[in-house]
Amino acid sequence: MRTESGFCRIAEIRRTTKETDITVKLNLDGTGEAHLEYPVGFMFHMLNTFAKHGLFDLEIKAAGDLWVDQHHLVEDTGIVLGQCFNEALGDRRGIRRNGSCLFPMDETLGRAAVDISGRACLVFDAGLSGIPLVSTERASFQTDTVEDFWQGFVLASAVTLHLDILRGRSDHHKIEALFKAAGRALRDACEIDARAAGTIPSTKGVIV
Repeated sequence: MRTESGFCRIAEIRRTTKETDITVKLNLDGTGEAHLEYPVGFMFHMLNTFAKHGLFDLEIKAAGDLWVDQHHLVEDTGIVLGQCFNEALGDRRGIRRNGSCLFPMDETLGRAAVDISGRACLVFDAGLSGIPLVSTERASFQTDTVEDFWQGFVLASAVTLHLDILRGRSDHHKIEALFKAAGRALRDACEIDARAAGTIPSTKGVIV
């Protein structure tokens, strides 16, 4: 499949370790459809909303050692998703490269700013309480793994990403605002810029 600009921007990667088995398929030029087989309920919700607001088509099938805790599965999901972004973007020719979003969610205001720079850097300031979010139907969610997810994503995709909560009370709202903001910021950064005429968006002539 190719876009009108001639770029094929789909990637599918499977990563299997002794701790997790994760397959991710990503279409950067999608409509926000998500098909997820994910055993952690809150992350299921976050990945779904990330795809919706980023207009990424996303398929994920994941399993892991949840009898240990959620860290391995959540972090490795970020890694594989980041690998898919890295592969789907190719040499980054013609993209806008950076994007940002302020996303309000009730009392919470989240901010995401991304530069597809070839340099992996995460700045994460969410002010989370560290108290797990408890579900009545599935296991509670370890909120400290959110930063691990984004760290894995950043390292695998080689992007600079700033995620900040400017104000807020609810950890649920804080995390969700950041996933929505990140999806929208990445959507803008990944979009093809018609004025760029297929050029590399860097004075170096390469993004590494």
